[in-house]
Amino acid sequence: MKKKQNKSSSKRIKNIVSAALLASICLSLTAFTPAESKNTVLASKMTSKSKEGSTAWDNLLPKDAKKNSDTVTELDVIICEYGQDTKNWFLGSGMKGSNFVKKFEEENPNIKLNLEVVSWSDVYDEVDKRIKNGNAPDILNLDVYSDYAEDGLLLPVKDYCPTKLYSDFFSPFLDQSEIDGKVWALPDLASSRALYCNADIFKEVGIDYPTTWDELEDACGEIKKYYKGKVYPWGIDMTTDEGQAAFSYYTWGNGGGFVDDKGKWAVNSSENVEALEFAIGLVDKGYTNPKPATETRYDLQDMFAEGKLAMLIGPNQLPAYVEKKGGNIKMVPVPIPAAKGKTSSSIGVMDRIMAFKDDGASDQDARNEAIGEFMTFFFAPENYTAWVEMEGFLPVVKSGVKYMAKYDTNFGAWLDILNNCKFYPTEKAEWAQAKKDIIAAEQNALNGNDVKKELDKVQKKLN
Repeated sequence: MKKKQNKSSSKRIKNIVSAALLASICLSLTAFTPAESKNTVLASKMTSKSKEGSTAWDNLLPKDAKKNSDTVTELDVIICEYGQDTKNWFLGSGMKGSNFVKKFEEENPNIKLNLEVVSWSDVYDEVDKRIKNGNAPDILNLDVYSDYAEDGLLLPVKDYCPTKLYSDFFSPFLDQSEIDGKVWALPDLASSRALYCNADIFKEVGIDYPTTWDELEDACGEIKKYYKGKVYPWGIDMTTDEGQAAFSYYTWGNGGGFVDDKGKWAVNSSENVEALEFAIGLVDKGYTNPKPATETRYDLQDMFAEGKLAMLIGPNQLPAYVEKKGGNIKMVPVPIPAAKGKTSSSIGVMDRIMAFKDDGASDQDARNEAIGEFMTFFFAPENYTAWVEMEGFLPVVKSGVKYMAKYDTNFGAWLDILNNCKFYPTEKAEWAQAKKDIIAAEQNALNGNDVKKELDKVQKKLN
C-alpha cells in the first residue's frame, strides 16, 4: 500500500525514483553475462508473463510478489491412473462438471499446472526417462520414493508442506517415507483392514462388538450357541494367499510382530507365540470357518456376503465387494480386537506424492510455496474425499475421515484404525521367504504342531 505524499514534495520524489530506476536497469544490463545452467538434473519452470496492459512499473515488481504479481509458477505434475475415471477427474469433467486443474488454477491464478495422468504400466519408464533428460516432474504421484531420495532428487516434505497440513496426516503413514530423520514424500491415499461385523447378527444375539480378545471369545461363544453352527462366528485365512496377514492381526494385537523395536527379526517372540496360540485356539473351539488353511479371503468374503459369517477382518473395499455379490448385509467396521492392555493395529498400504528439486528455478521460495498450495488444494476435504472414494481407497488425512464420517457415522472408526496402522517389513531382503515360512508355520500349527517350535524354526533361518 502506497503512503500519501503532499503536492510540494511529489515531483521531487518522482525525479529521484526515476533516476534510481534508470541506474538500476543500466547496472543490470552491464552486469549480465550469459551462463550455462549448472543444473544437470532439473529444468527451471518459473516464467514471468506480462498481462495485457501492464506497464514498465508493473514489470519491475519483485519476482516473489504474491497474487498481485504477474509472475506465474509452472508445475509439471504426474498423477498415476488408478481407474477409468482418474483422467476425467483431473483433466475432464469428473469434478462436478469441471476438473482438478481448472479448479486449482481458478483458485491460484499465479500457478499453472502441466498435469498428466499416466498409467501404472508406463509411469516408471516415463519418470526415469524424464530424470535422465534433466526434466523430472515437479510433483510425482507414485508408490516408491527411496531411490529418488537417496539420489538427492527430492525436496524434504517440510520445505513445502504447510504445518497445518503436515499435522493432519496419520503419522504411521508419514513415517513410512522417513530416511535419516527427514520425511521425503507424503502419502496420497491408503488401504487398510477393519473388523467388519454383521450388525443384524449382533443385534439378534444381543451382544456388543468386541474390542479385546476376551470379548471376542465371548462373542464367538454366544454366536455359535445361538445359531447352532449355521453361522461361523469368526473368519480366519491362513492360506498361502493371506497367511502373513493373519499373523500380523494377532501378533500386532499382542505387542509383537515380524520385527522388534530395532527392526530386527523377532518372529519367535513370546508375544508372537501367545498370539498364534490364541488364534489356533479359536479354530480348535469351533469358532471359525472350518478350513483356515485352504479357505481364502475371497471364500470368507463370500460367506460374509451370504450372512454365513458374523465377523471378518477385511479391506475397506469389502462393502463394495459384498454389494457386487448381491449381499444385503448391514455391516459395521470397528478396530480389530487386541489382547487386554494392548493397542489394536491393522495393516497399512499406501502410495505417495512427492516433490522433486529444481536447482534452476529462478525463485525457490515461490516454487516451494506453489507446491505447498498444490498439496493444500489436493488434500482439502471437499476435493480430496470425493477422489479417494471414487478410486476406492481411504483418506490419509484426519480431516478427510471426519469429513466422510459426516455422511456415514460408521466411517469414523477409520480414525483409530488408520492412526494405529503398521506395515509389513517389505524393505527387508528376507521378506519374501520369511512370509512363506511364517505361513507354513501357521499351517503346521493348525495340524497340531507346537507353535513355539514352528516359529523357532522360522527365526533360526532368519538368523
